[in-house]
Amino acid sequence: MTNPTWRVTTSRLRLDPVGWGDLADLTALKTDPRAFALMLGGVRSRARAAEELAEDIGLWGRHGYGMWTVRGLHTGNFIGLTGLADRPDGRGIALRFALWPEMRGAGLAREAAAAALRYGHDRAGLPSIIAVSRADNFASRTVLGSIGMIEIDAFVRNETPMLIYQSLAR
Repeated sequence: MTNPTWRVTTSRLRLDPVGWGDLADLTALKTDPRAFALMLGGVRSRARAAEELAEDIGLWGRHGYGMWTVRGLHTGNFIGLTGLADRPDGRGIALRFALWPEMRGAGLAREAAAAALRYGHDRAGLPSIIAVSRADNFASRTVLGSIGMIEIDAFVRNETPMLIYQSLAR
């Protein structure tokens, strides 16, 4: 049972901390190259998606933040995921989001990411949150800029230019 204060709602979305009941939806998203090819670590296997779900559930218990499923507020339809997690490269706590491609273009990624960012600063007390995007992923970069994150650094991963964005608590 998750803490009900971890749920977040917006005008169109409901963000719920991930749980075992989400395994099928999360596996479908994470094994689909249309949705997950550009994510850190790329497309997952079914086994890796289940391992990540276990890790993400543990994050909530340890830190009071983590990954959420993103669902339509009134429909309950699974749209994607967003959340906050430590980056494996040690760069910090990062905002992440991935939506089904057919859900893109309606501002839902921006709405979900903004809600996760506000939660991170206001409710989890995180002073700094980063996000990393491929330099050529203009959709992701647009979302990050539109929610007030600022480009602060760059690096190259596997010959791909990457940009680091940051948001500081006010």
